[in-house]
Amino acid sequence: MGIDYALFDLDGTLTDPKVGITRSAAHALRYFGIEADPETLTCFIGPPLNETFSERFGLTEAQLPTAVSKFREYFEPRGWLENVPYPGIEATLSRLQGAGIRLILATSKPEAFARRIMERFDLARYFTLLCGAPMDEKKAFKAAVVERALREGGVTDKSRALMVGDRRHDVEGARQNGLSTVGVLWGYGTKEELETAGAKYLAASLPELEDILLR
Repeated sequence: MGIDYALFDLDGTLTDPKVGITRSAAHALRYFGIEADPETLTCFIGPPLNETFSERFGLTEAQLPTAVSKFREYFEPRGWLENVPYPGIEATLSRLQGAGIRLILATSKPEAFARRIMERFDLARYFTLLCGAPMDEKKAFKAAVVERALREGGVTDKSRALMVGDRRHDVEGARQNGLSTVGVLWGYGTKEELETAGAKYLAASLPELEDILLR
């Protein structure tokens, strides 16, 4: 196959943000009188916050800005620190970079937080470009982030690029920009979710991901 560019999602793909995100979500929901065990809130990992607050918990359009603010009230000082890279991810990124593949981060997490996380774990050095969403959750659409990543990354031949992510939003955002996706199964999307969304490849492990990207 041979590719020149790999666009990577962050949460559930490069790092496991479960503790910080679920605690932030529980903190926000508590403000609205909704008590939820953080263990049940992994649905917040991946999609834009507005989408999950409204579709899963019935918050109204008027309530969403407050919900996001309360989420960040926990996330900004400590939630982003409650995160850990998946074992072996740095070695994989190093091998991909060494093989000449240009790595680009394309995440719907606000870019300010994404940069902080990538730098904390010393992963930013493997990437030629870090693209995230604006702080305004109304604009946190994966397709817009992928479009910007392709444009600023200088990707002109989309057949030489792949998106790597763990949720349907990654697959859909890539497809809207003419890219195929490798769905990774160690994150928070199921095999069924990724297949239904149209992922071209599935990788259950980092070696499998490397085989797909390097063959």
